[in-house]
Amino acid sequence: MIVTPGPVVNFLLTNQNVRDIRDIDWPKAKRMLKNLRVKATHNNMEFKIIRLSDQPCSRQTFPMKVRSGSSEGQTVDITVEEYFKSKQVFLEKPYLPCLDVGKPKRPNYLPIELANMISLQRYTKALSSQQRTTLVEKSRQKPQDRMRVVTDAVKSNRYDDDPIFSSCGIKIDSQLTRVEGRVLSAPMLVVGNSQDCVPFKGRWNYNNKKLFEPVRIERWAIVNFSARCDMSRISRELINCGRTKGIIIEGPYSLVDEDNQARRCAPIVRVERMFEKVKANLPGPPEFLLCVLPERKNCDIYVINKIPTIILGMDVSHGSPGRSDIPSIAAVVGSRCWPLISRYRASVRTQSPKVEMIDSLFKPLDNGKDDGIIRELLLDFYTTSQQRKPEQIIMDGVSESQFSQVLNLEVDQIIKAYQNMGQGPPPKITVIIAQKNHHTKLFQADAPDNVPAGTVVDSGIVHPKQYDFYMCAHAGPIGTSRPTHYHVLLDQIGFTADELQSLVLSLSYVYQRSTTAISVVAPICYAHLAAAQMSQFIKFEEFGTATAAC
Repeated sequence: MIVTPGPVVNFLLTNQNVRDIRDIDWPKAKRMLKNLRVKATHNNMEFKIIRLSDQPCSRQTFPMKVRSGSSEGQTVDITVEEYFKSKQVFLEKPYLPCLDVGKPKRPNYLPIELANMISLQRYTKALSSQQRTTLVEKSRQKPQDRMRVVTDAVKSNRYDDDPIFSSCGIKIDSQLTRVEGRVLSAPMLVVGNSQDCVPFKGRWNYNNKKLFEPVRIERWAIVNFSARCDMSRISRELINCGRTKGIIIEGPYSLVDEDNQARRCAPIVRVERMFEKVKANLPGPPEFLLCVLPERKNCDIYVINKIPTIILGMDVSHGSPGRSDIPSIAAVVGSRCWPLISRYRASVRTQSPKVEMIDSLFKPLDNGKDDGIIRELLLDFYTTSQQRKPEQIIMDGVSESQFSQVLNLEVDQIIKAYQNMGQGPPPKITVIIAQKNHHTKLFQADAPDNVPAGTVVDSGIVHPKQYDFYMCAHAGPIGTSRPTHYHVLLDQIGFTADELQSLVLSLSYVYQRSTTAISVVAPICYAHLAAAQMSQFIKFEEFGTATAAC
């Protein structure tokens, strides 16, 4: 969305890519206009838009006191069009909605044709897909190009000639800092028949390989949301593909087509109707339900050690920028089926908007029981790991600077949740925090390419006292790779530096959606996906009462 000065109507036509006012998507316009600032053309006053009116100007009413002589007068309902006509302002498009520029409980209506966008507004909303693509394209630079831009900027700014820097004894080197780094060997992946799979440059080929622990699928179905395809052919290809990977898939129990009448319904209505149709066609819950949608998943397995260990990944998803009324979504994933570290279960909760710390890890009830996230994940670990309790907990999360709160609040909740489940000493805990929002880049000193996959730097540019390191686990074929900055806040398990860095690298190789190493460990990515997915199912509506007009 591009915010340019001018009439609000022109702004909507441009950003919705339509030519006629009748083609404007008003629900979408409501989201686009919220919190933007406009100037009224009839009085040059500036206002902030909070929403759109439910009715057009010709029918939208509000109460107004009308004086008659010396008496105080009475309150009557008047339309926005009639009000402006009494002020000698005649509307050309009274069929358009009004801008509500008042307060939530006291609306103030301004006809949309009398409002102009104000220039130089700070844009606080999420970018569109096209804008994000353009931003990535413009900011994508090869390592050598980025190095040249940085060094040229330092030279052109001439920081050494700045009197303030000189008086403070600050000197900025004109060359990049040289640090010693090393490239960790890629972890050995284990696939079917205990066959080793060796990655090369952060990637591996899964052809002609079987799954480590394939399952048997007996009751499943295919759901077709009005796609033009041969579902029988899809089922045959899926069965053959599963056989090559070691999965025994029986024939589908049912092939469910969407009704023709449902094609024009809203997406949520279509899903609900299809769900009811699936329940009617199957004798029980299916083991596997295939919707005709493009998605690819690949699976590889890795084993951690001999001590029962649960790995937790945490992330918090907030509402779109500028939306402070939407609750945040906290998601935590926990590993299952120990000793594997490639299978996870997610648990999500809502919490106060814009709060980074997860406050529902331990949630005691009045009856003394716990309804928190950690209890749910610990029970799942216990039931899928031969009734063994975790003796070690490795916690991966994302944080910008609230390290002390992670230790004081979240770790404390984990310990309380564990103790609430029974007797026994608390497990040993290792806390690792990943940071992606930083400006550190790693370059090869004598090569134009990105640093190799598995590059780690733990000296020179790290904290002098705290335990942190930079790692590029992934291969960067495009642009300049950005390393992930890992902070080890707590290590009761007692990993050596090599062991911990190898573990972090290994967790970057078990992401089920790709046969490549990823930039951040898989548990954090899964938690991010779970939080983002849950936010799609939550719908928040805006309410308003009382009225006025500008």
